Amino acid sequence: MVESSAADLTAAVVTVSDSCARGEREDLSGPAVAQLLLKLHFSITVREVVSDDSIQIQNVLIRLAHEVRFVVTTGGTGIAVRDVTPEATTAVCDRLLDGVAERMRSEGSRNTPFALLSRGVCGVRGRALILNLPGSPTGAVESLEAVVHLIPHALELLDGKTEHG
Repeated sequence: MVESSAADLTAAVVTVSDSCARGEREDLSGPAVAQLLLKLHFSITVREVVSDDSIQIQNVLIRLAHEVRFVVTTGGTGIAVRDVTPEATTAVCDRLLDGVAERMRSEGSRNTPFALLSRGVCGVRGRALILNLPGSPTGAVESLEAVVHLIPHALELLDGKTEHG
């Protein structure tokens, strides 16, 4: 399903959750996302948990965009006051890929109407792609499955491989 060189398929998974960062709740979404990425032949080089803090999220995304090609966040995409992952992501991205986020919400709404309340975004920082997923393990995995087939081609485009076959 995923066709690209292994060197291009480096990924980081960041869980955004106050309670997980404090150790009060077990992170279930990050491991679920990482497991799917590994199954699809991505190399997970970093897994982190951060609080729902915009500056902290931005700093992690900036750092990871230099270390890997694909940064996936899970959590902080809802409408609660502390859900700031989309704003933090937008602040550090050079360009947004609105269609990717639209696809995730569209596919998710087939299983639950609440998918439309997710505000996750997808964007580019340098040569890295950053994707926000919902915080629930099921929502995160289903959202990623809806768009993961696009990632290798997006990374090729970011590498300047723009010829059309």
